[in-house]
Amino acid sequence: MSVRNAFRATAIVTATAALGLGLASGAQAAGTAARDVSAVTPAADHPFEAMELDGLKVKRLTMWPAGHPVSFWALVLDDKRAGEKYSGGKFFVYAPATKEFGWFLNTDIVQRTVSHPGQVVIVDSEFLRSHPRVEVRYGNPDRPEKARFVASATTWM
Repeated sequence: MSVRNAFRATAIVTATAALGLGLASGAQAAGTAARDVSAVTPAADHPFEAMELDGLKVKRLTMWPAGHPVSFWALVLDDKRAGEKYSGGKFFVYAPATKEFGWFLNTDIVQRTVSHPGQVVIVDSEFLRSHPRVEVRYGNPDRPEKARFVASATTWM
């Protein structure tokens, strides 16, 4: 993992934790025990609006660190791609133009590869926007050019 990707992953996890703590203290100060995510997280446009998605869909997900809701936008495989059969490899995020790798958010852990299509959760919009095309591939991440194309996000600049 490059230093840039490691820093980006650390920043996302830290920001998520900080957001969770801020929401938790705000809910405690208001004296509410909110379980409705929409009550503590304002509605916002998702960060993937300007992207053309093939095999991916935008989804609002929620984590519950320390029992408090933290809602965020993510890209996940669409139902068709998630329902296909996969065996003998790993899913990974790859930018073919620069040969850089992205990462997935698996529960609250940043991972370079995941085994199951339901674990394909991309939250790093900065990585996606900094590359003209990012692909989800399935196969051997040590040989990305030979891996099977699964989905893509294209940013038109």
